[in-house]
Amino acid sequence: MAAKTMAPNALRGAASAAVSAGNVLIELLAKARLPLIMGVLNVTPDSFSDGGRFLEPTAALAHAQRLVAEGTDIIDVGAESTRPYGGAVPVSPEEERSRLGAVLPALVGLGIPVSIDTMKAPIAAWALDAGAAIVNDVWGLQRDRDMARVVADHGVPIVIMHNRDKADPAIDIIADVTEFFSRSLEIAWRAGIGRDQVVLDPGIGFGKTPEQSLACIARLDAWRGFNLPLLVGASRKRFIDSIVRAAPGERLGGSLAAHLIAVERGAAIIRTHDVAPTVQALAVAAAIRRAQ
Repeated sequence: MAAKTMAPNALRGAASAAVSAGNVLIELLAKARLPLIMGVLNVTPDSFSDGGRFLEPTAALAHAQRLVAEGTDIIDVGAESTRPYGGAVPVSPEEERSRLGAVLPALVGLGIPVSIDTMKAPIAAWALDAGAAIVNDVWGLQRDRDMARVVADHGVPIVIMHNRDKADPAIDIIADVTEFFSRSLEIAWRAGIGRDQVVLDPGIGFGKTPEQSLACIARLDAWRGFNLPLLVGASRKRFIDSIVRAAPGERLGGSLAAHLIAVERGAAIIRTHDVAPTVQALAVAAAIRRAQ
C-alpha cells in the first residue's frame, strides 16, 4: 500500500482549506510523507525502556533536539510511567507537573508539535496552556472524566488509546478494542471534540497478552471502518521478547518489523523511541513499493 493513502480522505479534503492552529492534526496528515513519526520522550525515572535517562532537563532537551534532527513529526512527552506490564509507581499531579515544567517550554520552542502523554485532565490542561498541541491519553477518555472536556475546550487533537487493567487471554481482543473505541468516541462526541481531532491507538502491550498484541497489528485494518487515523506504538514492547528473547534496548529489529507491517495495514502515525532507524526503514519500504 502506498504511504500516501494512509490518512482518511475526509481529513485530506479538509486540509486543502485554511486550518486553525487547533487543527494541527489535519496539517500534519496533509504532509506528503506519511506515516507520521511520533518520537518518545520520557521524563521519568521508571519507564520500561529508558527510565531515568532523560529525567534531567538538559538531557531531555538534548534528546528532543536529536529526535527533531532525525525526522520526528511530533514529540510525545510523558512524566508518569504507564509501564504496560505493571510496576510503575503512581505519580502525584504535583510531581508530574514539576517534571514537565522544567522541559515543556523548551520543547515547544523547538517548533514542532508537542504531544502530552498523560491520563490526568489537570496535567493535560496545564500542558496545553503551556503550548502542547496534542493530548495522548492511554485510557482513551475513560479514566479521568474531565479529560474530554479539557480536550474539547482547547480544540486540540486527542489520541484515544485502548487499555485494560489486566490482560485476559480468553477474550476476543479485536472485539474488545472495537467496543472500547466506540465508548471513547461517544464520550468525545458528547464533549464536542471534532471528528477531525481524533486518532485511534489499539494500545500495543497495554492490557494484552503478547499474542493479542500481535493480533492487533496483524488485524489493524479491522478499525479502518471508524474512518479515523490509526496510531501504532510497538516500539520495544514485550511481545517482541516473546518471539525472540531480547531486553527492551535490544528490540529495534522487532520494533521495525512491527511498524512496517502496521503501515501496510493502515497506520498513519508510528510512535517510536528510535526515530532515525524508523524513518529509514519506512522510507526504504516506500521506495520499494514505488518501484513495483
